[in-house]
Amino acid sequence: MADPPVTVDAARRDSTDRVPGRRGRATRRRLLDATAGLLESNTYRDLKVVDIARSAGTSPATFYQYFADVEEAVLALAEEVETDAGAALADLVVDRPWSGRQGWATALGLADGFLSTWDRHRSVLRVIDLATDEGDLRFRSLRTRMLGAPSEALVAVLEQRGEPPADARAEAGVLVSMLAHVAAHHSGLEQWGASAEGLRRSMARVVYSAVTGQRPPAGD
Repeated sequence: MADPPVTVDAARRDSTDRVPGRRGRATRRRLLDATAGLLESNTYRDLKVVDIARSAGTSPATFYQYFADVEEAVLALAEEVETDAGAALADLVVDRPWSGRQGWATALGLADGFLSTWDRHRSVLRVIDLATDEGDLRFRSLRTRMLGAPSEALVAVLEQRGEPPADARAEAGVLVSMLAHVAAHHSGLEQWGASAEGLRRSMARVVYSAVTGQRPPAGD
Protein backbone atom coordinates (compact mmCIF):
# COMPACT_ATOMS: atom_id res chain seq x y z
CA MET A 1 0.00 0.00 0.00
CA ALA A 2 1.32 3.47 -0.85
CA ASP A 3 2.48 5.75 1.94
CA PRO A 4 -0.06 8.39 2.98
CA PRO A 5 0.58 11.88 1.64
CA VAL A 6 2.38 14.29 3.92
CA THR A 7 0.04 17.11 4.84
CA VAL A 8 2.34 19.74 6.22
CA ASP A 9 0.73 22.62 4.47
CA ALA A 10 1.21 23.88 7.92
CA ALA A 11 4.36 24.73 6.00
CA ARG A 12 2.29 27.54 4.53
CA ARG A 13 -0.30 28.04 7.29
CA ASP A 14 -0.36 28.74 11.02
CA SER A 15 -2.01 26.52 13.63
CA THR A 16 -5.39 28.16 13.01
CA ASP A 17 -5.14 27.24 9.29
CA ARG A 18 -4.68 30.86 8.23
CA VAL A 19 -2.03 31.87 5.71
CA PRO A 20 0.45 34.10 7.62
CA GLY A 21 1.29 37.57 6.37
CA ARG A 22 4.83 38.83 5.78
CA ARG A 23 5.63 39.29 9.47
CA GLY A 24 4.04 35.96 10.28
CA ARG A 25 6.12 34.21 7.63
CA ALA A 26 9.26 35.83 9.05
CA THR A 27 8.36 34.63 12.56
CA ARG A 28 7.66 31.13 11.29
CA ARG A 29 11.00 31.14 9.47
CA ARG A 30 12.82 32.13 12.66
CA LEU A 31 11.14 29.28 14.52
CA LEU A 32 12.12 26.77 11.84
CA ASP A 33 15.70 28.07 11.71
CA ALA A 34 15.89 27.85 15.50
CA THR A 35 14.60 24.28 15.37
CA ALA A 36 17.19 23.34 12.75
CA GLY A 37 19.95 24.96 14.78
CA LEU A 38 19.00 23.12 17.96
CA LEU A 39 18.89 19.81 16.09
CA GLU A 40 22.62 20.25 15.47
CA SER A 41 23.37 19.71 19.16
CA ASN A 42 20.22 18.04 20.52
CA THR A 43 18.39 14.85 19.70
CA TYR A 44 14.96 15.15 18.12
CA ARG A 45 13.25 13.67 21.19
CA ASP A 46 14.95 16.13 23.57
CA LEU A 47 13.78 19.29 21.80
CA LYS A 48 11.41 21.46 23.85
CA VAL A 49 9.07 24.19 22.64
CA VAL A 50 10.43 26.60 25.24
CA ASP A 51 14.00 26.10 23.95
CA ILE A 52 12.97 26.68 20.33
CA ALA A 53 11.02 29.80 21.25
CA ARG A 54 13.91 31.18 23.31
CA SER A 55 16.38 30.52 20.49
CA ALA A 56 14.05 32.31 18.04
CA GLY A 57 13.68 35.27 20.38
CA THR A 58 9.97 34.74 20.94
CA SER A 59 7.59 32.94 23.31
CA PRO A 60 6.08 29.43 23.51
CA ALA A 61 2.67 31.03 22.92
CA THR A 62 3.94 32.38 19.60
CA PHE A 63 5.37 28.97 18.68
CA TYR A 64 1.93 27.42 19.15
CA GLN A 65 0.45 29.94 16.75
CA TYR A 66 2.41 28.21 13.98
CA PHE A 67 2.95 24.61 15.07
CA ALA A 68 0.97 22.18 17.19
CA ASP A 69 4.14 20.71 18.68
CA VAL A 70 7.87 20.20 18.10
CA GLU A 71 7.21 17.26 15.80
CA GLU A 72 5.17 19.40 13.42
CA ALA A 73 7.98 21.95 13.20
CA VAL A 74 10.52 19.20 12.48
CA LEU A 75 8.20 17.70 9.88
CA ALA A 76 7.93 21.10 8.17
CA LEU A 77 11.74 21.29 8.05
CA ALA A 78 11.89 17.78 6.64
CA GLU A 79 9.40 18.71 3.92
CA GLU A 80 11.56 21.70 2.91
CA VAL A 81 14.63 19.48 2.65
CA GLU A 82 12.72 16.88 0.63
CA THR A 83 11.45 19.48 -1.83
CA ASP A 84 14.78 21.24 -2.34
CA ALA A 85 17.17 18.28 -2.17
CA GLY A 86 15.18 15.86 -4.31
CA ALA A 87 14.87 18.28 -7.22
CA ALA A 88 18.49 19.45 -6.94
CA LEU A 89 19.84 15.89 -6.99
CA ALA A 90 17.67 14.94 -9.96
CA ASP A 91 18.99 17.99 -11.83
CA LEU A 92 22.51 16.55 -11.52
CA VAL A 93 21.38 13.58 -13.63
CA VAL A 94 18.87 14.93 -16.15
CA ASP A 95 20.17 16.19 -19.52
CA ARG A 96 23.80 15.65 -18.47
CA PRO A 97 26.50 14.01 -20.62
CA TRP A 98 27.21 10.43 -19.51
CA SER A 99 30.03 9.31 -21.81
CA GLY A 100 33.78 9.74 -21.71
CA ARG A 101 35.38 12.41 -19.57
CA GLN A 102 32.23 14.52 -19.56
CA GLY A 103 30.33 11.55 -18.18
CA TRP A 104 32.96 11.07 -15.50
CA ALA A 105 32.57 14.74 -14.55
CA THR A 106 28.80 14.17 -14.31
CA ALA A 107 29.32 11.17 -12.01
CA LEU A 108 31.67 13.20 -9.82
CA GLY A 109 29.13 16.02 -9.72
CA LEU A 110 26.42 13.61 -8.55
CA ALA A 111 28.68 12.28 -5.80
CA ASP A 112 29.48 15.84 -4.75
CA GLY A 113 25.77 16.68 -4.75
CA PHE A 114 24.93 13.87 -2.35
CA LEU A 115 27.86 14.67 -0.07
CA SER A 116 27.09 18.38 0.10
CA THR A 117 23.35 17.80 0.58
CA TRP A 118 23.92 15.50 3.54
CA ASP A 119 26.51 17.85 5.06
CA ARG A 120 24.21 20.86 4.66
CA HIS A 121 21.08 19.15 6.02
CA ARG A 122 22.67 16.53 8.24
CA SER A 123 20.62 17.23 11.37
CA VAL A 124 17.27 17.11 9.57
CA LEU A 125 18.18 14.12 7.41
CA ARG A 126 19.27 12.27 10.54
CA VAL A 127 15.80 12.82 12.00
CA ILE A 128 14.15 11.66 8.77
CA ASP A 129 16.18 8.43 8.87
CA LEU A 130 15.50 7.87 12.58
CA ALA A 131 11.75 8.45 12.26
CA THR A 132 11.62 6.30 9.13
CA ASP A 133 13.35 3.44 10.96
CA GLU A 134 10.81 3.83 13.77
CA GLY A 135 8.00 3.33 11.27
CA ASP A 136 6.70 6.90 11.00
CA LEU A 137 4.91 6.85 7.63
CA ARG A 138 5.02 10.65 7.26
CA PHE A 139 8.81 10.80 7.40
CA ARG A 140 9.12 7.62 5.34
CA SER A 141 7.01 9.20 2.63
CA LEU A 142 9.24 12.29 2.59
CA ARG A 143 12.39 10.17 2.37
CA THR A 144 10.92 8.05 -0.41
CA ARG A 145 10.01 11.14 -2.44
CA MET A 146 13.38 12.81 -1.87
CA LEU A 147 15.38 9.78 -3.03
CA GLY A 148 12.77 8.95 -5.66
CA ALA A 149 13.56 12.08 -7.67
CA PRO A 150 17.22 11.21 -8.48
CA SER A 151 16.26 7.52 -8.76
CA GLU A 152 13.70 8.25 -11.49
CA ALA A 153 16.23 10.44 -13.27
CA LEU A 154 18.77 7.59 -13.23
CA VAL A 155 16.16 5.12 -14.49
CA ALA A 156 15.63 7.32 -17.55
CA VAL A 157 19.39 7.48 -18.22
CA LEU A 158 19.88 3.74 -17.72
CA GLU A 159 17.04 2.88 -20.10
CA GLN A 160 18.67 4.98 -22.82
CA ARG A 161 21.91 2.99 -22.61
CA GLY A 162 22.88 0.91 -25.64
CA GLU A 163 22.42 -2.26 -23.60
CA PRO A 164 20.18 -1.24 -20.70
CA PRO A 165 20.21 -3.33 -17.51
CA ALA A 166 17.53 -5.98 -17.10
CA ASP A 167 15.96 -4.02 -14.23
CA ALA A 168 16.77 -0.32 -14.49
CA ARG A 169 14.65 0.55 -11.44
CA ALA A 170 16.56 -1.90 -9.25
CA GLU A 171 19.87 -0.57 -10.58
CA ALA A 172 18.88 3.05 -9.94
CA GLY A 173 17.53 2.24 -6.48
CA VAL A 174 20.77 0.54 -5.47
CA LEU A 175 22.87 3.42 -6.81
CA VAL A 176 20.89 6.09 -4.98
CA SER A 177 20.81 4.05 -1.75
CA MET A 178 24.58 3.67 -1.95
CA LEU A 179 25.12 7.38 -2.57
CA ALA A 180 22.81 8.37 0.29
CA HIS A 181 24.35 5.90 2.73
CA VAL A 182 27.94 6.93 2.00
CA ALA A 183 26.98 10.61 2.17
CA ALA A 184 25.30 10.06 5.54
CA HIS A 185 28.26 8.16 6.98
CA HIS A 186 31.30 9.61 5.24
CA SER A 187 32.66 11.15 8.45
CA GLY A 188 32.76 7.74 10.11
CA LEU A 189 34.34 6.18 7.03
CA GLU A 190 36.99 8.89 7.05
CA GLN A 191 37.69 8.22 10.74
CA TRP A 192 38.02 4.55 9.80
CA GLY A 193 40.77 5.53 7.35
CA ALA A 194 39.13 6.18 3.96
CA SER A 195 40.08 9.53 2.44
CA ALA A 196 37.39 12.07 1.57
CA GLU A 197 38.61 12.22 -2.03
CA GLY A 198 38.79 8.42 -2.23
CA LEU A 199 35.17 8.11 -1.11
CA ARG A 200 34.05 10.76 -3.58
CA ARG A 201 35.80 9.06 -6.49
CA SER A 202 34.62 5.60 -5.44
CA MET A 203 31.01 6.83 -5.39
CA ALA A 204 31.48 8.34 -8.84
CA ARG A 205 33.20 5.20 -10.17
CA VAL A 206 30.29 2.97 -9.16
CA VAL A 207 27.76 5.36 -10.71
CA TYR A 208 29.72 5.83 -13.94
CA SER A 209 30.25 2.10 -14.45
CA ALA A 210 26.59 1.31 -13.77
CA VAL A 211 25.26 4.05 -16.03
CA THR A 212 27.64 3.53 -18.96
CA GLY A 213 28.52 -0.16 -18.63
CA GLN A 214 32.17 0.92 -18.95
CA ARG A 215 35.12 1.77 -16.76
CA PRO A 216 35.89 5.44 -16.12
CA PRO A 217 38.28 7.06 -18.62
CA ALA A 218 41.95 6.19 -18.15
CA GLY A 219 43.61 8.31 -15.50
CA ASP A 220 40.32 9.01 -13.65
